[in-house]
Amino acid sequence: MKNKYKVLTLLFILILLTISSAYLYLPNHFQSLDNRVRDFYFKYRGPEKASDDIIIVDIDEKSIKELGQWPWERDKFAQILTNLTNSGVGIIGLDIVFAEADKTSPSKFAKDWGITSTHMPDYDMILSQAIADTPTILGYIFDFDTNEYKNDAPQIPAIFIEKNKSTSEFFPHAKGVLTNLPVIQNEGYSSGFMNNIPDATGIIRSVPLMIKYNEIIYPSLAFEMYRIASNSKKVTVSYSDAGIENIQLGKQNIASDRFGRLHLNFRGPSKSYKYISAVDVLNNKMSKEEIEGKFILIGTSAYGLMDLRSTPMDDVIAGVEIQANLIDNLLNNDMLIRPSWSELADLSMIVILLFIVLFLYSRLSFFKLFIVFTASFISLLLFNYYLLFSQHLILNSIFPIITMIVSLITVLGVNYMFEFRQKEMVKNSFSKKVSKQVMEDLLLHLDDTDLTSKEVQATVYFSDIRGFTSISEDLKSPKRITDFLNFYMNAMVAIVEENQGTIDKFIGDAIMAYWNAPLKIENHADKAVHTALKQIEQRDILNKTINKDFGFDVDYGIGINTGDVVVGEIGSHGRSDYTIIGDSVNLASRLEGLCKEYKVRLVISEFTKEKLTLPYVVQLLDIVRVKGKNKPIKIYEVLSIGMPTQEKQLELQKYNEAYDLYTNAKFREAYETFKKLYEVYKKPLYEMYAKRCENLLDIGLKNFDGVFEFTTK
Repeated sequence: MKNKYKVLTLLFILILLTISSAYLYLPNHFQSLDNRVRDFYFKYRGPEKASDDIIIVDIDEKSIKELGQWPWERDKFAQILTNLTNSGVGIIGLDIVFAEADKTSPSKFAKDWGITSTHMPDYDMILSQAIADTPTILGYIFDFDTNEYKNDAPQIPAIFIEKNKSTSEFFPHAKGVLTNLPVIQNEGYSSGFMNNIPDATGIIRSVPLMIKYNEIIYPSLAFEMYRIASNSKKVTVSYSDAGIENIQLGKQNIASDRFGRLHLNFRGPSKSYKYISAVDVLNNKMSKEEIEGKFILIGTSAYGLMDLRSTPMDDVIAGVEIQANLIDNLLNNDMLIRPSWSELADLSMIVILLFIVLFLYSRLSFFKLFIVFTASFISLLLFNYYLLFSQHLILNSIFPIITMIVSLITVLGVNYMFEFRQKEMVKNSFSKKVSKQVMEDLLLHLDDTDLTSKEVQATVYFSDIRGFTSISEDLKSPKRITDFLNFYMNAMVAIVEENQGTIDKFIGDAIMAYWNAPLKIENHADKAVHTALKQIEQRDILNKTINKDFGFDVDYGIGINTGDVVVGEIGSHGRSDYTIIGDSVNLASRLEGLCKEYKVRLVISEFTKEKLTLPYVVQLLDIVRVKGKNKPIKIYEVLSIGMPTQEKQLELQKYNEAYDLYTNAKFREAYETFKKLYEVYKKPLYEMYAKRCENLLDIGLKNFDGVFEFTTK
């Protein structure tokens, strides 16, 4: 486990450096993906209610069909402005540039034909006068690619103040400007540029609030309309080392990004705002209540006029509606913000997610990891969604996602590598200790199996062949000894494995096993006792083969004890084994040795008896103090499983009476009772007690406590 976390720590540092470097030094390579994630959020959110204070007068297909191809005669456009003003409009913004003279003007024809007349109407002058008489803000276009348009930019009736300005420039810088005809431009109260600059994917997600031209700041059309409507004469731009910190308009702080762009909180797809056909305004077929006091933007949605854009919520939207979204964001002050501390927040999120997935999720099983990771991934998306639309914060989405995915792949790889190594370790440690079913269970539950040293309660088993030294002398041949032991051990081990026991080791002709490690085993004392009874039951069957093949019968004794042990890998660096140690192990070994003393095949301790849950026929053998132990314990023989027969019950009753006489130092009465029991049942245990009582009578022992002490193992 320690090695695993060392590997994860190294990978944490490596992945963190890689992703952080990509974030800091290659941001543009991932910007498109980040934008796509944000686009998904917009589409998932769906449309929001657009402001009723903004109306678009649309030069649409209907208007073109009725009034003819654009551009129309400018007296008609002048009439549109007049009709809007007469309806009580608040302010009008023209998403249109009148850069050339009206070729349909009668005065133009008269001049071309050499006719001198002061009565010929000049449509450009008519429009100019209408602009002067109406609250109209003109539009114009900055050029960033060529120096073709070297006109002077329009005068803006506002003061632009730059605070903490550094030598670095952050506003976009234009090379030229395309304005309206002077006769029109000079009559407008103010103007604003109409440039909407798409990103590398051709989608408009942010718009410049201001652009510099000849080192002078100029506002966008929507921003200038909002400034005028707010009665603000002063615009303050504050800088920091990272760029533009904010833009202050009156008492309102407008949080732009470091380049003076405003990230739009789009209200919805095309036609989210109220549209009125231009021909209806010309014919005065609109409601005054719809117009009064509103922001009016005049633009076009007609396909042939090429003023169509793409946004996160619509592939085709009129450019004028982007201006409408900008005014809407300014009115509600709910534009999206990319704060100056966003980089620190993004890097912090990368570190936190990387740590969580690598060091916390790596502890989980594959199934739990899949569930928790999926929930965390969805939570991350929802968190970014919450920040975007509830807090209006733009933080990077793609790098946290990349971090989680890379971390997950890393965790799966590391877990697989260490799980493979752990499986190999388990196979090496347990392939010859446990049954195939237990091995499969171990491998299946590696995450829940702790192979490090720990203290557990276990039931320990020792068995030993009686008279093996004589058997070895009789067999003589090493091969025959080996063949006999292999046959015997296979039969005994099979029963241990059937009952979920773990074989610890073979000590000559002895077998050591235990229950409740490495896997937890319910009712492990029962399983150990059931194993011993089954082995005793199989003795006659085994002896048929052994007698036939080797010429003798075998007998064996089994000792079982339950208690706390230390279990784990124990040994040197080069050679170790998964085993158990402790006083409980030593006691189990002593109990197996007592089988010879009491001439029985199975001895269990009082601690094992307390843990038994099934009904057994159990006979108390003695209260003994084994070598190496100061505290006496009760030992028992398990005769069978189930309820005793009436005859056996009567025998045990008489035995208990005799044993009570013995422990109460009434050795004469005990001797007589044990002697009668032996005469009836011929059980060596009763003969042993009769002789012990006889010896105690000869010794004349006083202060007898009923404990028999063994001085040998």
